[in-house]
Parts: sequence; C-alpha cells; structure tokens
Amino acid sequence: MNNKKVIYLSLGLAFLIVLSVVLKQEKSVASVNGEKISEKHLHELLVSQYGSDGVNKLITDKIIEQEMKKKKLNVSDEELAEEMADYVDTYGGEEAFQEILNSSGVDLSSIEKNMKTYLATKKLIEPRITITEDEMKDYFEENKDSYGQEEQVQASHILVGDEATAKEVIKKLNAGEDFATLAKSYSSDESSSPSGGELGYFGRGEMVQEFEDAAFSLDVGKISDPIKSEYGYHVIKVTDKKAGKAANFDDVKEEIKAAILDSKLESEYASWLDEKYKEYEIKNYFNS
Repeated sequence: MNNKKVIYLSLGLAFLIVLSVVLKQEKSVASVNGEKISEKHLHELLVSQYGSDGVNKLITDKIIEQEMKKKKLNVSDEELAEEMADYVDTYGGEEAFQEILNSSGVDLSSIEKNMKTYLATKKLIEPRITITEDEMKDYFEENKDSYGQEEQVQASHILVGDEATAKEVIKKLNAGEDFATLAKSYSSDESSSPSGGELGYFGRGEMVQEFEDAAFSLDVGKISDPIKSEYGYHVIKVTDKKAGKAANFDDVKEEIKAAILDSKLESEYASWLDEKYKEYEIKNYFNS
C-alpha cells in the first residue's frame, strides 16, 4: 500500500473520529472538581483544530462523487473487498486490525467508505498515467534485489532449558507423539508454543547461528538432535523448504507496474485535484 493511500485514509479517519466524538457526547463531556466542561467547549476545540481539514475533505469527496457520476464509473463490492483484504494485511491480519478499530472507536464501515473513495479516485486518475516498458525495466534493475526469492526454511521448534529434557522430548517424538502437543507442554518459547512451536518461513540471518545451521541442513520432515544456543536447547522440525530464486522481470512485471502506478498516482493526485478545484464552483463558508 502506498503512502498516499495511508495519508488519504488517515485524514478520513481523523475527521470521522472527531465527528463521532462530537455527535456522541452529552451536554457535559467532563468535570473537574464539579466544574463541568460542556459539549460546546469540546465542539469549539475540535472545530478549531480539525474543522478546516474536515471541510476540505468533504469538498474533495463531493468532487470525486460528481466526477464518478459524470464519467459513469463505480466501485464494485468485489473491488472494495479485495482492497480491504490487502489493507487489513498491512496491519498484520484480521485480529490485529480489529484491535486497532476497537481501540480507536472507528467502525469498519467508516474505513470501507474511505477506501471506496480512494478506489474511486484511482479510477479517475489512472487514465491520465502512462507507464512504458522501459520504465518498468529500469525500475526492475534498480530494485532487483527485492524481487528475488532467498532460500527459506519453514520450521517448528521446542525450546527447553537443558539437554536431558531435549532428549526426553526427542524420545517421545520418535515414539510417535505429536510435535505440536509436546511444544505446548514443554517449550519455554512463549511466542511460538501456543501455536505448536511453529515459526513460519525464515531466511538466513534471521535466527541465531546454531539454530540456522541446523534448520537449513535438515531435510523436510526430519527432527534435529538437541541444538544448543544462548536461549537453551532447541528441538527443531523442518516442515518445508523454498529454494532461492533469482529475480525475473517477466515474473514480476505486473507487480512492478502496480508499484510505479502507485507512485505516479501519488504525484498525479495533487495536479488532478488542483484542476478540479479550478473547474468546479466551490464555496467554502467555514472560515467566512
């Protein structure tokens, strides 16, 4: 997700939070030693700090709405759902995103409304943008390292305090006991033990050296001998491996095009909006 989208949505969220506070408060919003702070005082404070940005956002939203009608464009439910899924992923998944919503007091519908406005803006501006094959190839060469795939291992582990316990765990595994179950009961790694010791995929340089050497040398499905590190003794099970792969332009061409488009959208948006402000008859009474 590009910075423009984050900035655009953040502006919308800030205004929505302010508005929700104003609308939900009773006549007195607080008191100090019995002296009340009124809703009017809160309203004046919020309007003075956020009012101008809020009005400008509403004007911009109205311009976008009218432009979409003029050009007979719309944002489908499928497009919105796909973009929301990507947006939620940037916050670490559904659970983490929901925690942010709960702590901020913002409804999901408010986020979706701002996302729909962003997608509408993208539809309006994208036809103004040209991306050439040479641009994409230059971008690829400049960012080639980020498009290659390094060698990765997917593994689980059980971390214990001494070698004897590690050998006890290995004995139970060899007898057919379940790795995830043993991880939950034996492992002192509080971050992975609840999920059965799963660590996901990792590349070289992400784990301590002893752990990395063992994990990358094991075949898929195999279990290590006790591996000593500064954290204790690890019993490691490798569940999958991904071979390293050099970056290939054709494989990532669409991804590169999307990255360049996001960058150009960010700069083109300001020009487009400036043109529309000159084209439309806009009356802003907020500061009058």
